[in-house]
Amino acid sequence: MASDDTGLFGPNSVTWKVHEEPVLLVAALRSLYLQALHPRTMAGVAQNSDYRRDAWGRLVRTATYVATTIYGTTAEAEAAGRRLRARHARLRAVDPATGEPFRIDDPDLLRWVHVTEVESFVGTARRAGLSLTDAEVDRYYTEQRRAAALVGLDPDTVPGTAAEVDDYYRRIRPELRMTREAAETALFLTAPPLPGNFSLPVRLGLTLGPPRWAYFGVAGTALGLLPGWARRLYGGLGLPTTALSAEVGLRALRLALAAVPQRYWEGPLQQAAKAHAARLASPPLPV
Repeated sequence: MASDDTGLFGPNSVTWKVHEEPVLLVAALRSLYLQALHPRTMAGVAQNSDYRRDAWGRLVRTATYVATTIYGTTAEAEAAGRRLRARHARLRAVDPATGEPFRIDDPDLLRWVHVTEVESFVGTARRAGLSLTDAEVDRYYTEQRRAAALVGLDPDTVPGTAAEVDDYYRRIRPELRMTREAAETALFLTAPPLPGNFSLPVRLGLTLGPPRWAYFGVAGTALGLLPGWARRLYGGLGLPTTALSAEVGLRALRLALAAVPQRYWEGPLQQAAKAHAARLASPPLPV
């Protein structure tokens, strides 16, 4: 990392503060459950993605993109955005309800994916116990307009405060519904094939063992953290105490992850960005 470039956000941003949290793995899963409720978004994924055959590869690629936009240099983040926009520009899908073709880079679809991601990230971090003021939450949403611009959105059309995110969800809810694709995707997200050979095979192709049960816990927490209206679209998942139970589990997971040395969960981009920021903050040696 050259000169004084600390990327699009930098160490003093709320974005760095939020994404320091390893518990955001739950947030990523929560955002996918939300995204599946938008029929066109789900159709676009289903018709253009091999996520069922390469679920973990897709996850790694997505995580790498997010890490690059947050911790990479400005040039690296912009290059990642250009590659993503070029890939999206080539893709088309067909609305299964109307038969109408549409572009994957339709701003309405990009905006839905962006909002569900950033709202899941900051909301999950806060519910896990990260201390964030209301002003910091608003600042996070405003900062993330830079990430929205990378995928091709006009930042002025993207919610930049918590109130604007709430208003956006109110306006888009009539477009959301449970479809067969959404149900199949939610089932896949809840019980995907696990990498490696560390599970016990049982009937129906599912595997059981400690990793599987741990993943079920993460998936159950992500579902429990969904807004009430989203859980209702999924068939009213959970009891009235579901959200509270999920939040308690989330806080316990955060405490457990805090005991794991950072080197095991920080990626190379994050490590390099933090080291570079620390060097810039250090006073120069006397001559």
